[in-house]
Amino acid sequence: MDGRLTESIRKLQRAGKAPVISEIKLRTPRDGDLLKGRDPIELARRMGKCEVAGLSVVTESEHFGGSIKLLEDIAREVDKPILHKDFITTSDQVEESKRLGSSAILLITGMLSDSDLAILHEHAHSVGLETVVEVHTEGELRRVLSLGLDLDILGINNRDIKVLETDGSDVSVTERLAPRIEGDFIILSESSLKTPDDVRRALRGGADSVLIGTAVMQAEDVEGFLRGMIEIWE
Repeated sequence: MDGRLTESIRKLQRAGKAPVISEIKLRTPRDGDLLKGRDPIELARRMGKCEVAGLSVVTESEHFGGSIKLLEDIAREVDKPILHKDFITTSDQVEESKRLGSSAILLITGMLSDSDLAILHEHAHSVGLETVVEVHTEGELRRVLSLGLDLDILGINNRDIKVLETDGSDVSVTERLAPRIEGDFIILSESSLKTPDDVRRALRGGADSVLIGTAVMQAEDVEGFLRGMIEIWE
């Protein structure tokens, strides 16, 4: 792990690059096995050598095949900010994430009450973690903004995590929600980003950064795929 995720995103923005967070996700209910026999740690090292803003690591085991050990191993090996993605609902999980080397954690608005979201967000800050507070609907967005949290990154998931992202969608969700958001925090577009044009749409629609998971895991040439997503303005 190296540095703050927000700082890494802003640095790439200033350099005229698309700030991409690349993801290690072993499988999904929608697409099945994404690893295809590869070593996830070596794959993370390869991603980390690209000009990405950070790496996201999915640790949820039942549906996405991840593990806490995967997070720990990748954080040890990759010198980029690490975003820990899981269904985080307790302070113990927050502290474990920090201990294992994360820079930031995901908090899913649709799976938390207002009070739990605020408590976990503040607890993350107290142990030195940034948060990605994720929304999928206008109602969830209104909930988050009404809480007055000191947000680091507000994530817009183009798919519905409550159905394990098995729904079909595209960056139009980002295009619809992002213009409604005002604040000094970063807006992150997540899911359904498959092509450089998708990235351009998300950024022109109001996002500051994008998270690419399934598409990068399915790419035959991971480095070439990421380069094409990052260098979209060149």
